[in-house]
Amino acid sequence: MNNRDKKLLSLQVLKKFRVIYGSVRQHFREVEQTCGVSGSQLWVMQEIANTPDIGVSELAERLSIHQSTCSQLVEKLVERKLIIKERSKEDQRRVGLRLTEKAAKLIAKAPGPAEGVLPEALSSLPQEAIQALNLSLAGVIEQLKIKDDKMAEKPLSDL
Repeated sequence: MNNRDKKLLSLQVLKKFRVIYGSVRQHFREVEQTCGVSGSQLWVMQEIANTPDIGVSELAERLSIHQSTCSQLVEKLVERKLIIKERSKEDQRRVGLRLTEKAAKLIAKAPGPAEGVLPEALSSLPQEAIQALNLSLAGVIEQLKIKDDKMAEKPLSDL
């Protein structure tokens, strides 16, 4: 492949990144307009709906975000009376999370998927495609002159 063809192919790939990024942003805007919460807050509530009494550590793991980021999201939802924190009767050190009725109504009217359009699209790809994409994106990241690895622990809706 000559330099011109490589440059054209690189631009086509760049356009694909723009489509992905724009689609993700559009989905999160729809979530915010429809529900009045961010995409990451909606995903938090959906995970709590799926697993009542889940703890913050497990929730952070499911969302693939840092625990402190998850704690901040939870606190904002507690302040808005969308989540209730309850101490376990068996182990007072453990705090479980539950949705309020108000949150359940928000989830019901939310444009899906709660986790966002990109995680849903990625999970629908065959394993070989995910593995190839993972390697290719690692190669792209290696070439970046400036990279912020901490961003990997932030929800997409907060970027």
